[in-house]
Amino acid sequence: MATFISVPLKKSSEVELVKPLSKFVTATYPAGEEQAEYLRAVDELNKLRKSALGRPLDKHESSLEILLRYYDQLCSVEPKFPFSENQLCLTFTWKDAFDKGSLFSGSVKLALASIGYEKTCVLFNAAALASQIASEQNLDNDEGLKTAAKFYQLASGAFGHIRDTVLSALNREPTMDISPETVGTLSNIMLAQAQEVFFLKAASDKMKDAVIAKLANQAADYYGDAFKQCQYKDNLPKYFYFQEVLPVLAAKHCIMQANAELHQSILAKQKKRFGEEIARLQHAAELVKTVATSHDEYVSVKDLTEKINRALTAAKKDNDFIYHDRVPEVKDLEHIGKAALVKPTAITQPLSQKFADLFEKMVPMAVQQSMGVYSQRKAETVNRLVGTMREATNLCNGVLASLNLPAALEDLSGDSIPQSIAEKARAVVQLGGLQSIEQLIRDLPELLTRNREILDESLKMLDDEETTDNELRSKFNQRWNRTPSGDLYKPLRAEGATFRNILDKAVQADQVVRDRYNAHCDMITLLCKPENELNAAIPSANPTKTLQGSEVVNVLRSQLAQLDQMKRERETLEVEIKAVTFDMSTVFLTALAQDGAISEEQMSLSKLDQLYGAYNQRVQATLRTQEELLGQVQTSHQEFSSLKQSNTEANQREEVLKKLASAHDSYVEISNNLREGTKFYNDLTEILLKFQNKCSDIVFARKTERDELLKDLQQSIAREPSAPNFSVPAYQSAPAAPAGGPTPAPRTVFTGQPQQAQQQPQVKPNPPPARPPPPSFNPQAASPNPTNATPTGPPNSNPPAMAPPSQAQGPPYPSYPGYYQMPMGYNPYAYGQYNMPNMPNMPNMPYMPYQQNPGQGGYPAAPPGGQPYPGYPQQPPQQQPYYPQQ
Repeated sequence: MATFISVPLKKSSEVELVKPLSKFVTATYPAGEEQAEYLRAVDELNKLRKSALGRPLDKHESSLEILLRYYDQLCSVEPKFPFSENQLCLTFTWKDAFDKGSLFSGSVKLALASIGYEKTCVLFNAAALASQIASEQNLDNDEGLKTAAKFYQLASGAFGHIRDTVLSALNREPTMDISPETVGTLSNIMLAQAQEVFFLKAASDKMKDAVIAKLANQAADYYGDAFKQCQYKDNLPKYFYFQEVLPVLAAKHCIMQANAELHQSILAKQKKRFGEEIARLQHAAELVKTVATSHDEYVSVKDLTEKINRALTAAKKDNDFIYHDRVPEVKDLEHIGKAALVKPTAITQPLSQKFADLFEKMVPMAVQQSMGVYSQRKAETVNRLVGTMREATNLCNGVLASLNLPAALEDLSGDSIPQSIAEKARAVVQLGGLQSIEQLIRDLPELLTRNREILDESLKMLDDEETTDNELRSKFNQRWNRTPSGDLYKPLRAEGATFRNILDKAVQADQVVRDRYNAHCDMITLLCKPENELNAAIPSANPTKTLQGSEVVNVLRSQLAQLDQMKRERETLEVEIKAVTFDMSTVFLTALAQDGAISEEQMSLSKLDQLYGAYNQRVQATLRTQEELLGQVQTSHQEFSSLKQSNTEANQREEVLKKLASAHDSYVEISNNLREGTKFYNDLTEILLKFQNKCSDIVFARKTERDELLKDLQQSIAREPSAPNFSVPAYQSAPAAPAGGPTPAPRTVFTGQPQQAQQQPQVKPNPPPARPPPPSFNPQAASPNPTNATPTGPPNSNPPAMAPPSQAQGPPYPSYPGYYQMPMGYNPYAYGQYNMPNMPNMPNMPYMPYQQNPGQGGYPAAPPGGQPYPGYPQQPPQQQPYYPQQ
C-alpha cells in the first residue's frame, strides 16, 4: 500500500431516468417551448449521469469536475421533482465500496428509491476520487503539495458531510461504507493526511523547527484519532481495506511523533538543553524502530532512522565529552504544542466551477405545490363571486317570471305573443332546442362510466400489488424488509377516495338536473314550436288596452329596464373577475430564498384580498341594488294587477306565459349545467388518467424492487446452510497415526457444513525417477521396527507375508510425504509375478506370494468389532465398507 491512503469508489447500476422524468414533465407542463426545454434537460441529465458513473474515471481533476457537476445537478433537481416511493419513484442501486463479496454471493449492495441516497453515494465517490488524485501528486514541488492538501481537505469535508446527513437522507440503515462511523473515520484520515502535507511543505520551506514540530505533532494526533476509530469500531476491522489501513495509520502516528520529537530536539539544542535533546532523540529512535519492526512493509523509515541516529550519536558524544547534562525521562519532558492548519472543506452548492443548472427555469416543488394551492384558492374566490352574482340573477328572473314580467306589460292586447316570449322562444331554438339537451343528457352516463372504470382499474393495480407484497411478507417474514405497500399507498388511496366521492356527488347533481328537465320538458317543447303553433297554444283574453298609457305601466317598464342594466353590469363584472391574473411564483420564490420556507396560506389570502377586494365590493353593491329594485317592482306590480280586468281566460293566459318564461330560464340553466357537467367529466378523465399513470408507475417501480429483493433473498438463502452445524468426532478432525504403522493418506473430511468439503492439503509427488540398476540390500537393515512389534491397523485377513524375491524388479518405491510407506521389497512394477491366463501376449507366470521380511511387522491388526479404521470417516451403514468383512 502506498504511504498515503486513498479510498476506492462505489459502483452503481444503470438507472432509467429519461422515461419517468419525461412523463412527469409532459404531465405537469403544457405542450410548448417550456416543455420541450425541460425534456432536453432530462436527456442532458441522463448523459451527465452516464459520464459520471457509467465509465471508469481517471485520477484527474477533470473527472472529479464531472462528479461534482452531477452532484450539484442532483441538489438542484431534488426540490423540483417529487422524488418519493409513492410519486416519482426512481430506484438507485449501489454496491459497497469495501465489501468485495464472494464468488457466489457477489458484493453487498443496496437499492433505494431515494434521490438523497444517490446524492450521498455520488458525494462519496467525489471524496474517494479526490483522495486518489491527492495520493497521485508529486510532493517534491509546491504545486503538488498545494493540490494534495486541497483535495485531502475536500475529501475530509465530503466524508464529514455524509456522516452528518446520511441517516436523514436515507431514513434506513445504510451500507457499511457510507455509515456515519465509516465516513467519520475516513474524514479523520483525510484530515490527518492534509496536515501531513502541510508538515512536508513546512519542512521543504525550512521553516522554524518550533513550527514544524507543532505541525508534525498535530498530524500525529490526527493519525492517532483515526487509528483509534478504526480499531475500536465493531464493523470496520473485518474489511480487508481497513486491515491494511490500520498498520499505515499506526506507522504514520509514530512517524509524525518522531518528526515532532526530532525538530523539538533541535529547538532544545538551540536553548542549550542538551539532556532534553538526547531524551527526545532517544524517544524518536524508539518510535521509528517500532515502525521498522512492525510496519516496514507498509511505510519505509530508513532515511528518517538514519537522520535520527546521526543526530542522537552526535548529541550523546557532545554531552558525554563536553556538557554532561542530565538526560530526563520522556514523561518529564514538556509537551510539544500543536498547530492545526487544515480543516474540512465546507460542502456548499455549487461545488463545481462549471455548474449550469439544466432546470434553471423550473420552480421548486415547494413553489409548485404552493402555486397549486394558491390556484385553488383563487378559483374558489372567483367561483364564489361569480356564483353569488349568478344566484342573484336567477333569483331576479324567478321573481319576474312569477309576476309574468315583462310579458304582462307586453300582452295588453290579449291575443298576440308577447315580444319577450317570442324572443325567449327564438333563443331556445338557437341554442339547439330539445335535441341538444337530450344529447347532453345521454352523454353523461357514458362519461361517468368511463371515469369510474379508470378509477377502478387504478385502484385494482394497487390492490393486486399490495396483495402480492403481503403474501411475500408473510412468507419471508422479517427478511422482506421493504416499506409495506399498505403504508406506501395511503396517499394514493386517499386521493382515489376523493375522486370516488367527487363522482358520487356528480351523480347526484346529474339527477337534480334531469329532474328539473323533466319538470319543464313540456313548456320547453312548446317554446321550440313555430310561432303560429306557439300563439295557438297560448289562451286568448279580453284586451286591456286602457292600461297602455297608464303611469303604472311606465313605472314598471322603467324598473325592469334598470334590472336589465344591472344584469348587463354583472356580465361585464364577471368577465373582469375571470380576467384577473398575477404570478405568485416570484413571491413564493423570494420567500423560499429568504426564509427557507413558504407560508402559503397567509401570503395567498393576503394577495387574493388585495386582488379581489374591490370586485367583492362591487358584487355586494349589485346585490343591494337588486334587492331595492325587486321591492319596487313588486309594489308597482300589485298596483298594476289591481287595475287589470280579472277573468278566467286572462288568468289562464297569464299562467301559461309565466310557465313559458320560467321554461326559458330553466332551459338556459339546464343547458349550462349539462355543458359544465360534460366539461367536468372530460377534465376529470384527464386527471384520472394522470392518477392511473401515477399508480402504474409506482406499481412498476415496486415490481422492479420486488424482483431485485427476491433475487437477493434467493442468493442469501442459497448461501445459508441447509442444516445446523454439528460436532465432528475427534478421530475425524484430528486422525492419529497408528504406532509403528504407515501414515494414512490424506482424505477429504466433512466438517458438518453441507455441500462444502475441506480437502486436507496434499503434497503432490514428483514423477518416479528413472529405473536404476537392480540394487542389492539387506532385508534386516531395511526393517526399522523390531520383529516383535505389536501389529495394529488394517485387518489381518490379507495373505501371509512371504519372503521377497531374490532380486528386486525395479527401483524401491519412493517415500513421498503424506503417502503410505510401502513395505521394503515391494515392487509395484513387477507385472509378471502373477498368473494372467486371460491376458493376450502375456506369458503365464507362476503366482509369487508376498513374503514378509525378517524383522518386519505384518499388517496392522483389525480394530475391535464395529469400530472404524483410525483416520477414516465413518461410512453410512447402507454403503458397502471399504474392506471385506471378517
